Amino acid sequence: MREKVAVSKVKRIPYRRLSKLLLDRKNIELLRLLCAAPRMANSELARRIGLSPPTTRERVARLEEAGVISRWRIELDPVALGYPVLAFVRVRPMPGHLSQIVQLAQRIPEVTECHRVTGEDCFIMKVYFVAIEELDRVLDQFLSHGQTTTSIVQSSPVSPRALPLPAR
Repeated sequence: MREKVAVSKVKRIPYRRLSKLLLDRKNIELLRLLCAAPRMANSELARRIGLSPPTTRERVARLEEAGVISRWRIELDPVALGYPVLAFVRVRPMPGHLSQIVQLAQRIPEVTECHRVTGEDCFIMKVYFVAIEELDRVLDQFLSHGQTTTSIVQSSPVSPRALPLPAR
């Protein structure tokens, strides 16, 4: 008699293929221009890629609908907003405390990013502070749910940048 083997149902993340829209040379050029100057007027984009403004606007809309352009946003300078201290905080939750870490990170406005990661720690967060003295106030909230490891950023030699686009 064959033994029944329990199979775990692992939620698989769908592999996202390169969008067919990126096979078009004009779309690639449009994205290059938008990455370099996101506020460029549609008429100027159209002129530079050699299409009419309505066609260019339609292409941008298709890139948005397909999720190639996922959002438009403004980037604020943390120092100008009074947050000169940046730290990366890793958290190793106690058993059964994963969801509390997520909820806490969502509630603390200084946490601007929170990622679930592999390795010894389960989370890595990007946290901004008004002053180094504020570190304890934020970290103490996580300590009842796990262990933290903090790295203060001294400098950022590579600024946030766009991923490379496919070759033309």
